[in-house]
Amino acid sequence: MPALLEPPQESFASATDRSRTLARRFLVSTARFLVVLALGAMAGGGWYLAKKGFGRKWRGLVVEELHKHGVEASVRRLTLDPFRGLVAQDVRIFDRKNRENTIAELSRISLDVNYAALLQRQPFLNAVDIRNAQVTLPLPEGADPKLPHAQIKNLHAHIYFPPEQIYVSQADGIFCDIRISATGQLIKRNDYKPSKEVTPEEWQTRLTILQRVVNELNQFNFSERPRLQVKFSGDVAQLENARVEGTLQTGPWQRGNYLARRLAMTGEFADQTLSIRQCELQDDLGGFTASAIWRRPTDELQFQARSSLNLRALLESVGLSHLVSDISFLAPPRLEISGTAKLGQDQRRWQAIGHAVLDRFAYKGIPFLSANAEFSWDGERTMVRDIHVRHQSGELVGRLLDAPNDFRIDLASTIDANALRSLAPADMREFVKDWDWPHASNVQLTIRGPSAAAATWKGDGTLQLERGRFRTIGFNSASAIVHFGDGAITYENFRVARDEGVATGTFVYDFAHHETRLSNVVSGLRPTEAIYWIDPKLLKVVTPYKFQKPPTIASSGVYQFRGGKNTRLEINVDSPSGMDYVFLDKTLPFDRINAKLLLTDDRLQISELNGTIFSGSVRGGADISLAKNDQRYRATMTVDHVDFPKLTDLYFKYKTAVGLMNGHYEWTGTGSDARTMNGKGEVEVRNGDVFAIPLFGPLSDILNKIMPGVGYRVARKAKMSFAIKDGVVRTSDFHVDGGAFGMVGQGNARFLDDKIDFDVRIDASGAGFVLTPLYKFFEYKAEGSLKKPDWHPKIF
Repeated sequence: MPALLEPPQESFASATDRSRTLARRFLVSTARFLVVLALGAMAGGGWYLAKKGFGRKWRGLVVEELHKHGVEASVRRLTLDPFRGLVAQDVRIFDRKNRENTIAELSRISLDVNYAALLQRQPFLNAVDIRNAQVTLPLPEGADPKLPHAQIKNLHAHIYFPPEQIYVSQADGIFCDIRISATGQLIKRNDYKPSKEVTPEEWQTRLTILQRVVNELNQFNFSERPRLQVKFSGDVAQLENARVEGTLQTGPWQRGNYLARRLAMTGEFADQTLSIRQCELQDDLGGFTASAIWRRPTDELQFQARSSLNLRALLESVGLSHLVSDISFLAPPRLEISGTAKLGQDQRRWQAIGHAVLDRFAYKGIPFLSANAEFSWDGERTMVRDIHVRHQSGELVGRLLDAPNDFRIDLASTIDANALRSLAPADMREFVKDWDWPHASNVQLTIRGPSAAAATWKGDGTLQLERGRFRTIGFNSASAIVHFGDGAITYENFRVARDEGVATGTFVYDFAHHETRLSNVVSGLRPTEAIYWIDPKLLKVVTPYKFQKPPTIASSGVYQFRGGKNTRLEINVDSPSGMDYVFLDKTLPFDRINAKLLLTDDRLQISELNGTIFSGSVRGGADISLAKNDQRYRATMTVDHVDFPKLTDLYFKYKTAVGLMNGHYEWTGTGSDARTMNGKGEVEVRNGDVFAIPLFGPLSDILNKIMPGVGYRVARKAKMSFAIKDGVVRTSDFHVDGGAFGMVGQGNARFLDDKIDFDVRIDASGAGFVLTPLYKFFEYKAEGSLKKPDWHPKIF
């Protein structure tokens, strides 16, 4: 067969090769496409899982896994991060015993997952990685939503979950500007059960306490961030038996106006016992050291502390400035205290003893050199003993007990009473400010009461004062037995000495009822000064009575001030040395006088007034108004055997009159205005020479011309009744007895204006009776000046 008819062998081989090449290319292209498709699917799935997250089923698996490790949580989103792996976002941690209680909120948590175990539905969580998370705890119910939450910022933590364990290799975050670092491990068995469920009330209580801590810590200003390091270990089922160690270190910090240099604390909780082994605080003035032990099973506390800090600034910074509001420390106080406490709610008990020393301080503005005392407290009773307070003028020693329904103070003081003036209770300060004690005093007081409120106190004591003043009136010395209570101070058996005499008795100053009570007070002091001690307003009452020497005054009764209406003060006055009294602008010199006075509201009544004046006697009484804008008074006076010449010389400068005067006068008036005097009376002159009175002297010449020698006989007796009104003396029965001849008359005498209008006529008796028909020719009239009258016949 020809060669052209044979199939070409080479061509067949080429076709086969081409077929194989095409298949290979197809497979390669398909593989590449599948790889790209897989990569795209993976990228798309990764994008979806990173942005949208896993579904509810997968979130449920994570929540269930956390539950197995003892963490109750909810996860809003579960995403896949290409660098951090599985990430749970917006995680809320609940109280395992009560899911209604949210413990914390975390923004992001990275989960280290064993995916093989996950697919096989076995425990798959190896660890939790928290980076730069924010943990926020809820506010307690009813709290202001604007308050800052309890929050841990910049939280970094790596937590492993070995079988039946929770291991925190390192946790670090910032809480209220304090960097907290924690490490430790907890046992969490598979059969874990909570030891005790927390009630909603207990949960809210815990949140409230936590919020209070946050509020307090936010008031601190740290110059550098403090560090708190915590180590722990224990069993999740029995956290009360866990072991925790903590150390806190700070640099300088400030709270309010208080500046501290450093604070260092170390403590441990183990075997249900909290031990504060070290607590040291230092500021610019001193330091504070303390230690304490609290045993949880018995709820017992033991503590001891010592302080020399800037106490006032520290207390002000924590809102307790009221405890030292009245004290200014010029040097840091030194305090030591130790004790025990039973903190159970049903049987809380305290036992504390201590010692306090204060150098250079001021209390209510009073500077003191030092003070020290020992004290004890059992939760209900406080005892302060061996009190020593030193002042530049003296020392106060005492002791104090404050118990339920029982308050006691015993004290003795030699401190200048002026220095302690501001310590008086508010309702006594007006009374105390009237005193001035420039010299040493000695006071001993025993005070008792049902409480520490001063208004409930009652007390007894003694008082001894050297030279001083009360209401500007001085005294040389004063002493008394003192009782006080129910708003009153009683000075029993007081004795006040002055240069001129002594006053004794019992004096009660009742500032609650605004009254002064006197009992058996006998005074030999000057009335114008002693009355100032009762009430300065009474000075006007005694000023008119000017005693030659201090009289003896005995007084008892009640005097009310500040508008009181129950004043009744009985006063007996006895002045053997006499008294001067201004009457009608002339000073009447009483040689001796005594009287009874009754001082009531707006009235002064004088009764049983007896005295001697101008060699005669005087009796009388008065009723004087002391009301504001009312100076009216009523008085009565009776005189016997008064030296008539001295009286006429005082008022009329008649030096030639002789005789004795008897009389009675009742009148009313207003103040010292003589024109308002309105009264009536009778007057009689015996054993005198009426014609020697210049007023009637011209009548002697007239009688002598009628019957030679008769005019120069002495007119032994004269009498008349009279009335006074508007400064005018009126009489209608003036009668002079001169033996054979006398005179009768009537008329007016304006004694304030020195004028007279007076008519007299001759009244004959005996031998002069024959002249009776001629009486009309012997009527005379006096006109003009009272001192130099013009006598002339009335009918001519």
